[in-house]
Amino acid sequence: MITTVLSWMWISSGLLLILFVLLHSPKGDGMGGLAASGSTSFTSASSAEATLNRITWTTLAVFLTLAVILSAGWLN
Repeated sequence: MITTVLSWMWISSGLLLILFVLLHSPKGDGMGGLAASGSTSFTSASSAEATLNRITWTTLAVFLTLAVILSAGWLN
C-alpha cells in the first residue's frame, strides 16, 4: 500500500519537475550569444524566477529521494 502511494507521488513529482523546468525562461542565446555583447547575460534573477528555482530544486529533491527509496527496496 505504501509503495503504491509513494510510486504515485514519484510519478507526479516527475511530471511536476518537467513542467517547472519548461517554465524557466531561457538564459542565453546558445552559440550565437558568444559573439554578441553579453550585457543582459549577467543580470540578477527576478523574485518570481527565484521562487521558481526554489520550487524546481525542492521538486527535484523529492523526486530523487523517492527514486532512491523505491529502487532500494527498503519498503518490502
